[in-house]
Amino acid sequence: MILSSPSILLSDEMEGIREYCKTRATGTMTVLFCVAGSIDVEINNKIYHVCPKDMYVRLPAFETVFGKYEASPDFRFCQITLNESIFDQLMLEHLRIEPRWWDKQQYIKINPIIHLSDAGVELFHSYFRILALKMQEPESDYRLNIIKGVASAASMEVLSYLDHEIHFSETVLDRKSIGQSDYLFHEFMRLLQVHPYQREVQWFAAKMNITPKYLSEVSKARSGQSASDWISQITVAEIKRYLRYSTIPIYEIAEKMQFPNTSFFCQYTKKHTGLTPNQIRKRKNNTD
Repeated sequence: MILSSPSILLSDEMEGIREYCKTRATGTMTVLFCVAGSIDVEINNKIYHVCPKDMYVRLPAFETVFGKYEASPDFRFCQITLNESIFDQLMLEHLRIEPRWWDKQQYIKINPIIHLSDAGVELFHSYFRILALKMQEPESDYRLNIIKGVASAASMEVLSYLDHEIHFSETVLDRKSIGQSDYLFHEFMRLLQVHPYQREVQWFAAKMNITPKYLSEVSKARSGQSASDWISQITVAEIKRYLRYSTIPIYEIAEKMQFPNTSFFCQYTKKHTGLTPNQIRKRKNNTD
Protein backbone atom coordinates (compact mmCIF):
# COMPACT_ATOMS: atom_id res chain seq x y z
CA MET A 1 0.00 0.00 0.00
CA ILE A 2 1.28 3.42 -0.97
CA LEU A 3 -0.90 6.44 -0.23
CA SER A 4 0.21 9.96 -1.01
CA SER A 5 -1.04 13.52 -0.80
CA PRO A 6 0.75 16.85 -1.26
CA SER A 7 1.66 16.71 2.45
CA ILE A 8 2.08 13.05 3.42
CA LEU A 9 3.40 9.77 1.99
CA LEU A 10 2.20 6.59 3.69
CA SER A 11 3.68 3.24 2.69
CA ASP A 12 4.30 -0.36 3.70
CA GLU A 13 5.96 -1.32 0.39
CA MET A 14 9.62 -1.09 -0.68
CA GLU A 15 8.63 1.38 -3.38
CA GLY A 16 7.87 3.80 -0.54
CA ILE A 17 11.49 3.59 0.63
CA ARG A 18 12.72 4.11 -2.92
CA GLU A 19 10.45 7.15 -3.23
CA TYR A 20 11.84 8.49 0.04
CA CYS A 21 15.41 8.09 -1.22
CA LYS A 22 14.52 10.10 -4.34
CA THR A 23 12.80 12.94 -2.47
CA ARG A 24 14.89 13.23 0.71
CA ALA A 25 16.64 16.37 -0.56
CA THR A 26 13.36 18.33 -0.39
CA GLY A 27 13.52 18.23 3.41
CA THR A 28 11.09 15.65 4.72
CA MET A 29 10.40 14.09 8.10
CA THR A 30 10.26 10.31 7.88
CA VAL A 31 9.34 7.72 10.48
CA LEU A 32 9.96 4.12 9.39
CA PHE A 33 8.92 1.31 11.74
CA CYS A 34 10.14 -2.27 11.29
CA VAL A 35 7.32 -4.79 11.70
CA ALA A 36 9.19 -7.99 10.75
CA GLY A 37 12.52 -9.09 9.33
CA SER A 38 15.28 -6.49 9.22
CA ILE A 39 17.01 -3.92 7.05
CA ASP A 40 20.59 -2.66 7.08
CA VAL A 41 20.74 0.99 6.05
CA GLU A 42 23.61 3.39 5.52
CA ILE A 43 22.91 6.75 7.15
CA ASN A 44 25.60 9.41 6.93
CA ASN A 45 28.19 6.75 6.08
CA LYS A 46 27.28 4.63 9.11
CA ILE A 47 25.49 1.26 8.88
CA TYR A 48 22.42 0.77 11.09
CA HIS A 49 20.66 -2.55 11.66
CA VAL A 50 16.90 -2.02 11.98
CA CYS A 51 14.90 -4.95 13.36
CA PRO A 52 11.35 -5.46 14.77
CA LYS A 53 10.21 -2.74 17.20
CA ASP A 54 12.91 -0.38 15.85
CA MET A 55 11.84 2.98 14.45
CA TYR A 56 14.05 5.12 12.20
CA VAL A 57 13.39 8.86 12.52
CA ARG A 58 14.72 11.44 10.10
CA LEU A 59 14.11 15.18 10.59
CA PRO A 60 14.50 17.84 7.88
CA ALA A 61 16.39 20.11 10.29
CA PHE A 62 19.53 18.05 9.64
CA GLU A 63 21.33 17.02 6.49
CA THR A 64 20.87 13.25 6.35
CA VAL A 65 22.27 11.09 3.57
CA PHE A 66 20.28 7.88 3.24
CA GLY A 67 22.66 5.55 1.37
CA LYS A 68 22.60 1.90 0.39
CA TYR A 69 20.21 -0.49 2.09
CA GLU A 70 19.68 -4.23 2.13
CA ALA A 71 16.49 -5.81 3.45
CA SER A 72 15.84 -9.39 4.50
CA PRO A 73 13.29 -11.35 2.40
CA ASP A 74 10.71 -11.14 5.22
CA PHE A 75 11.21 -7.43 5.89
CA ARG A 76 7.94 -5.61 6.58
CA PHE A 77 7.52 -2.03 7.74
CA CYS A 78 5.28 1.02 8.07
CA GLN A 79 6.50 4.39 6.82
CA ILE A 80 5.14 7.91 7.30
CA THR A 81 6.82 10.78 5.45
CA LEU A 82 5.76 14.41 5.96
CA ASN A 83 6.83 17.19 3.61
CA GLU A 84 8.75 20.18 4.93
CA SER A 85 5.79 22.56 5.06
CA ILE A 86 3.67 20.35 7.31
CA PHE A 87 6.71 19.54 9.45
CA ASP A 88 7.33 23.28 9.91
CA GLN A 89 3.74 23.66 11.15
CA LEU A 90 4.26 20.82 13.63
CA MET A 91 7.61 22.25 14.69
CA LEU A 92 6.06 25.62 15.51
CA GLU A 93 3.39 23.89 17.60
CA HIS A 94 5.98 21.79 19.44
CA LEU A 95 8.26 24.77 20.01
CA ARG A 96 5.41 26.44 21.91
CA ILE A 97 4.90 23.53 24.34
CA GLU A 98 8.13 21.52 24.28
CA PRO A 99 11.01 23.01 26.30
CA ARG A 100 13.48 20.38 25.02
CA TRP A 101 12.41 20.38 21.37
CA TRP A 102 15.81 21.32 19.99
CA ASP A 103 17.62 18.98 22.41
CA LYS A 104 15.46 16.11 21.21
CA GLN A 105 16.23 16.95 17.61
CA GLN A 106 19.91 16.81 18.50
CA TYR A 107 19.39 13.42 20.13
CA ILE A 108 17.58 12.05 17.06
CA LYS A 109 20.35 13.36 14.83
CA ILE A 110 22.88 11.26 16.75
CA ASN A 111 20.52 8.35 17.49
CA PRO A 112 18.15 7.97 14.50
CA ILE A 113 17.04 4.48 15.59
CA ILE A 114 14.59 4.29 18.51
CA HIS A 115 13.57 0.94 20.02
CA LEU A 116 9.90 0.94 21.01
CA SER A 117 8.15 -0.81 23.87
CA ASP A 118 5.08 -2.99 23.22
CA ALA A 119 2.86 -0.01 24.06
CA GLY A 120 4.86 2.19 21.67
CA VAL A 121 4.43 -0.37 18.91
CA GLU A 122 0.66 -0.43 19.39
CA LEU A 123 0.46 3.36 19.42
CA PHE A 124 2.45 3.73 16.21
CA HIS A 125 0.38 1.06 14.46
CA SER A 126 -2.80 2.85 15.58
CA TYR A 127 -1.66 6.18 14.13
CA PHE A 128 -0.60 4.48 10.90
CA ARG A 129 -3.99 2.75 10.55
CA ILE A 130 -5.93 5.96 11.24
CA LEU A 131 -3.89 7.90 8.68
CA ALA A 132 -4.37 5.13 6.12
CA LEU A 133 -8.14 5.15 6.64
CA LYS A 134 -8.43 8.95 6.46
CA MET A 135 -6.21 9.23 3.37
CA GLN A 136 -8.48 6.78 1.52
CA GLU A 137 -11.61 8.77 2.30
CA PRO A 138 -13.17 11.14 -0.25
CA GLU A 139 -12.15 14.79 -0.07
CA SER A 140 -14.05 16.82 2.52
CA ASP A 141 -13.77 20.09 4.43
CA TYR A 142 -12.33 18.32 7.46
CA ARG A 143 -10.29 15.46 5.96
CA LEU A 144 -7.00 17.35 5.53
CA ASN A 145 -7.25 18.96 8.97
CA ILE A 146 -7.87 15.55 10.56
CA ILE A 147 -4.89 14.02 8.72
CA LYS A 148 -2.62 16.85 9.87
CA GLY A 149 -4.00 16.55 13.40
CA VAL A 150 -3.24 12.82 13.52
CA ALA A 151 0.26 13.44 12.11
CA SER A 152 0.83 16.10 14.76
CA ALA A 153 -0.30 13.74 17.52
CA ALA A 154 1.97 10.98 16.20
CA SER A 155 4.99 13.30 16.16
CA MET A 156 4.24 14.41 19.72
CA GLU A 157 4.13 10.75 20.74
CA VAL A 158 7.71 10.40 19.49
CA LEU A 159 8.78 13.42 21.57
CA SER A 160 6.90 12.11 24.59
CA TYR A 161 8.48 8.68 24.18
CA LEU A 162 11.93 10.23 24.28
CA ASP A 163 11.16 11.62 27.74
CA HIS A 164 10.99 8.06 29.06
CA GLU A 165 13.97 6.76 27.12
CA ILE A 166 16.61 9.44 27.65
CA HIS A 167 17.59 11.77 30.45
CA PHE A 168 18.66 15.23 29.39
CA SER A 169 21.27 16.98 31.47
CA GLU A 170 23.02 20.31 31.30
CA THR A 171 25.77 18.66 29.25
CA VAL A 172 23.33 18.71 26.34
CA LEU A 173 23.62 22.48 26.42
CA ASP A 174 27.38 22.59 26.83
CA ARG A 175 29.14 24.48 24.04
CA LYS A 176 31.92 21.92 23.76
CA SER A 177 29.59 18.91 23.59
CA ILE A 178 27.34 20.20 20.79
CA GLY A 179 29.46 22.87 19.10
CA GLN A 180 29.29 26.65 19.10
CA SER A 181 26.72 27.10 16.34
CA ASP A 182 24.41 24.40 17.72
CA TYR A 183 24.65 25.96 21.17
CA LEU A 184 23.83 29.45 19.90
CA PHE A 185 20.94 28.23 17.74
CA HIS A 186 19.61 26.27 20.73
CA GLU A 187 19.73 29.43 22.84
CA PHE A 188 17.92 31.37 20.11
CA MET A 189 15.17 28.74 19.99
CA ARG A 190 14.89 28.77 23.79
CA LEU A 191 14.57 32.55 23.87
CA LEU A 192 11.94 32.43 21.11
CA GLN A 193 9.91 30.02 23.20
CA VAL A 194 10.17 32.16 26.34
CA HIS A 195 9.67 35.49 24.54
CA PRO A 196 7.41 34.72 21.53
CA TYR A 197 6.27 38.35 21.24
CA GLN A 198 9.70 39.88 20.71
CA ARG A 199 10.11 40.72 17.03
CA GLU A 200 13.56 42.30 16.72
CA VAL A 201 16.67 40.28 15.84
CA GLN A 202 18.68 42.89 17.75
CA TRP A 203 16.81 42.05 20.96
CA PHE A 204 17.68 38.34 20.77
CA ALA A 205 21.26 39.03 19.71
CA ALA A 206 21.76 41.36 22.69
CA LYS A 207 20.47 38.68 25.07
CA MET A 208 23.02 36.26 23.59
CA ASN A 209 25.90 38.78 23.55
CA ILE A 210 26.46 38.43 19.81
CA THR A 211 25.77 40.67 16.81
CA PRO A 212 22.47 40.46 14.89
CA LYS A 213 24.43 39.58 11.73
CA TYR A 214 26.18 36.65 13.44
CA LEU A 215 22.89 35.39 14.90
CA SER A 216 21.33 35.38 11.44
CA GLU A 217 24.38 33.61 9.98
CA VAL A 218 24.19 30.90 12.67
CA SER A 219 20.44 30.50 12.18
CA LYS A 220 20.82 30.26 8.41
CA ALA A 221 23.61 27.70 8.69
CA ARG A 222 21.79 25.51 11.22
CA SER A 223 18.24 25.66 9.87
CA GLY A 224 18.27 27.21 6.39
CA GLN A 225 16.31 30.20 7.69
CA SER A 226 17.47 33.56 9.00
CA ALA A 227 16.72 34.74 12.53
CA SER A 228 14.16 37.22 11.22
CA ASP A 229 12.44 34.41 9.28
CA TRP A 230 12.10 32.39 12.48
CA ILE A 231 10.77 35.38 14.40
CA SER A 232 8.20 36.08 11.67
CA GLN A 233 7.10 32.42 11.60
CA ILE A 234 6.62 32.30 15.36
CA THR A 235 4.73 35.60 15.33
CA VAL A 236 2.47 34.58 12.43
CA ALA A 237 1.79 31.19 14.04
CA GLU A 238 0.72 32.96 17.26
CA ILE A 239 -1.46 35.41 15.33
CA LYS A 240 -3.24 32.58 13.47
CA ARG A 241 -3.66 30.60 16.69
CA TYR A 242 -5.42 33.51 18.39
CA LEU A 243 -7.57 34.34 15.37
CA ARG A 244 -8.59 30.77 14.57
CA TYR A 245 -9.06 29.26 17.99
CA SER A 246 -10.35 32.14 20.11
CA THR A 247 -12.97 34.85 19.99
CA ILE A 248 -10.67 37.45 21.56
CA PRO A 249 -11.22 40.86 19.91
CA ILE A 250 -8.50 41.84 17.47
CA TYR A 251 -7.45 44.87 19.52
CA GLU A 252 -6.89 42.59 22.55
CA ILE A 253 -4.77 40.19 20.47
CA ALA A 254 -2.66 43.16 19.39
CA GLU A 255 -2.19 44.13 23.04
CA LYS A 256 -1.36 40.57 24.14
CA MET A 257 1.25 40.27 21.40
CA GLN A 258 2.77 43.63 22.36
CA PHE A 259 2.05 45.46 19.12
CA PRO A 260 2.05 49.26 19.58
CA ASN A 261 -1.53 49.52 18.26
CA THR A 262 -4.22 47.64 16.36
CA SER A 263 -3.40 49.38 13.08
CA PHE A 264 0.22 48.20 13.17
CA PHE A 265 -0.95 44.67 14.09
CA CYS A 266 -3.26 44.59 11.06
CA GLN A 267 -0.50 45.90 8.77
CA TYR A 268 1.94 43.28 10.05
CA THR A 269 -0.60 40.48 9.58
CA LYS A 270 -1.45 41.58 6.05
CA LYS A 271 2.25 41.90 5.12
CA HIS A 272 3.22 38.44 6.36
CA THR A 273 0.11 36.42 5.48
CA GLY A 274 -1.51 38.32 2.60
CA LEU A 275 -4.73 38.44 4.65
CA THR A 276 -6.23 40.82 7.16
CA PRO A 277 -6.96 39.53 10.69
CA ASN A 278 -10.68 39.44 9.89
CA GLN A 279 -10.05 37.40 6.75
CA ILE A 280 -7.95 34.88 8.69
CA ARG A 281 -10.67 34.58 11.33
CA LYS A 282 -13.32 33.99 8.67
CA ARG A 283 -11.13 31.30 7.04
CA LYS A 284 -10.30 29.60 10.35
CA ASN A 285 -11.00 26.12 8.98
CA ASN A 286 -8.12 26.50 6.51
CA THR A 287 -4.62 25.29 7.39
CA ASP A 288 -2.40 27.66 5.41
